[in-house]
Amino acid sequence: MGTPVQRAKFILSVKKACRIARIFNEHGVRQYGVIRIDSAEFGVNKWREDSVSNTKTIAATFREAAIVAAAHGERLAAEGEICWAGMHSWKDMLNLLEAVDMPGSLGFQCDLAHTYLYLLGYNAPECALVREGHTDEEFYAAYKTMTDKLRPWTIDFHVAQNDGQVHGAGSHDKTGKHCPADDPNGKLDIVKCSGYWLEGAAERGIRHICWDGCMFPNAMLENPKTWNTILDTMIKVRNAQGWT
Repeated sequence: MGTPVQRAKFILSVKKACRIARIFNEHGVRQYGVIRIDSAEFGVNKWREDSVSNTKTIAATFREAAIVAAAHGERLAAEGEICWAGMHSWKDMLNLLEAVDMPGSLGFQCDLAHTYLYLLGYNAPECALVREGHTDEEFYAAYKTMTDKLRPWTIDFHVAQNDGQVHGAGSHDKTGKHCPADDPNGKLDIVKCSGYWLEGAAERGIRHICWDGCMFPNAMLENPKTWNTILDTMIKVRNAQGWT
């Protein structure tokens, strides 16, 4: 969303990532996958100063990056989070993907924790599909609306949990907070919600799923119970959605 020089640096970073991916492929440590990108540089408030023009600029940058990725046999996945400019709501994310219009080379990375905040419209109240205190019926109707729009673009999927809160460490803007898989305050039925995103996943080239808990404190990460619970949840998702 920045100057031509800043945007060129972004494209160069994508080129470097593609070269690294190729080296991994050649050495047999990587056989497939995507390269994740976002628009974090200036933040949502800066984007709002001229949202239409800024989305066009981001789309142009992403389109150029997708052309680079395609030339290297790679795909880019734009991670949907409430803190990324022009990607901070389900509707703005969809608008950006459609503006780029390169579904074979650029798609959506879904994280269950972050997309829950999409539903609430945390950084875009005008795009909220549910309100606090919603019923299960209201939630799943809204969830279907969101996933029906973004699922066709989804090429990478992160299993996660969220308690309806946001978190930001250091200079990182606040975004959907990751919680343990068995957090009693978790808002998501992880297995059920995963199914909305994983429908037709193989047709979109998704060959694996992963857990995202990047905000956990070290003490939690060093506890074997944390990982046993995560693995148990992942297996339940796999079995429920037909993964082998």
